Amino acid sequence: VQLQASGGGLVQAGGSVRLSCAASGRRTSVGDMAWFRQPPGKEREFVACIRQSGGTSYYSNSVKGRFTISRDNAKNTVYLQMNSLKPEDTAVYYCAADPFRIALSAVQFSTSYDYWGQGTQVTVSS
Repeated sequence: VQLQASGGGLVQAGGSVRLSCAASGRRTSVGDMAWFRQPPGKEREFVACIRQSGGTSYYSNSVKGRFTISRDNAKNTVYLQMNSLKPEDTAVYYCAADPFRIALSAVQFSTSYDYWGQGTQVTVSS
């Protein structure tokens, strides 16, 4: 499975950006999908995860209430709608996916996911 992320860019604080990540390849039916981010000089961190059904999602405390993860299984695509952006949201955003359902206790760990996109830069100016 290959993941292709898009939609990053430069935005002012308080603005919005929508990221997309499309899965392709021989096996395009994936299970859980997620977004992680890596701020400059910091470790990669969990942002959000959505179950295969699309009915359940999880968020980090830092983005809860501002970001929304969604997916379109017919298009094998996951989205991240980011609103009320802050300068501290500046990071390279990565999409991730796994063939199976990940244990709830493990959704926030990058090692739980087998497939990764190439990353897209989001820069929020103050």
